[in-house]
Order: sequence, then C-alpha cells, then structure tokens
Amino acid sequence: QLAESGGGLVQPGGSLRLSCAVSGTNLDYYTFGWFRQAPGKEREGVSCAPMSDGFTWYRDSVKGRATIIRDTANKALHLEMAGLKPEDTGTYYCAAQSPRPYFCSPGEFHSWGQGTQVTVSS
Repeated sequence: QLAESGGGLVQPGGSLRLSCAVSGTNLDYYTFGWFRQAPGKEREGVSCAPMSDGFTWYRDSVKGRATIIRDTANKALHLEMAGLKPEDTGTYYCAAQSPRPYFCSPGEFHSWGQGTQVTVSS
C-alpha cells in the first residue's frame, strides 16, 4: 500500500516535500515513481527510482528542481521540489512496480496511491 502526503498550496518559486509511505512489501524489489496529473491532461512521470540501485530518472521540465529521496529506514519515498511553477500544479501520485519497468511511464506501474494535490499559485 502507498500513501502520499505533503501536498498543498504553494506560491510560485516556493518549495515542497511530498512523501510516500510504503507498507506491506520489501522496498528493495521495487521501482518507485512520482507521477502527476493536471486537470484535463494525461498523467505523466515526474521521477522514478529503483530502490535497489542509485539510478534516478527525472522528466526534463523538473530536472534541477526535483530530487527523489529513498528513505528505506522509514519505508518511504520523498520528492522534494523547488522553484515551483504554476505548471507544476496537479495531483501527485506515488506508484510502485516490480519487476523493474523499462520507462517511467504510468502504464508500466500497477500499484498506486490515492494522490495528493499540489497547487502552485499566488
């Protein structure tokens, strides 16, 4: 099971930390990802990271602004974002998949949290 937290209203240029609490599984076997969906748009991958190694993928629009953090001691995954823009607004989802998917794409992940809303607005 996956449970997201940390969303909210943030001003442009601000920062936030999203968290995904994981229960009921051994994290080492999974690749985890953060995805987002804006109103009227398709869900898209923000960042993905297998727990078993240091590989990390970020979509181009968040590179340099986002950091995915593996928190194995607390069975959690975090996403820190800075320099937030209105276009970062959306519902952010945590997802998990095993075996390792080829792409950080929503269609390749089959376990999802309920999502947390992030609104970037002044």
